[in-house]
Amino acid sequence: MTHLEHDGDSLVLAVTTKSEPGRVMGEVNVRLTSVDSRQSEVGWILNPAFQGRGYAFEAATRMIELCVDDLGSHRVHAELDPLNAGSVALCRKLGMRQEAHLVEDLFYKGRWSDTGIYAILASEWRQRHDLRPR
Repeated sequence: MTHLEHDGDSLVLAVTTKSEPGRVMGEVNVRLTSVDSRQSEVGWILNPAFQGRGYAFEAATRMIELCVDDLGSHRVHAELDPLNAGSVALCRKLGMRQEAHLVEDLFYKGRWSDTGIYAILASEWRQRHDLRPR
């Protein structure tokens, strides 16, 4: 996919490092959830061998910048397992707030799981990074 323009369009990118350009550490993704309401969703998966070094923060920051600056998103959210302490901490570090905790809303790997929803508005993102609105 070379551009995102319709509800449900998504982009998945590999996370690599300059020191090992061919080695994939994980992935980040963005999905347009509503073009009319200017809503996007971001996500990430990182190999445990690379966690705790700031790679996920850097990659997720770039994805939110893509949503706000290039896609014109008004609101960017992430849906995650609220038991995943690393992803919860990453959302908070990114400036996202918890908006919902859905209880047993997802049947996953043979059991019912919860979903946490974290989000940030474009205006909050710009203020956090001292950027002017576009």
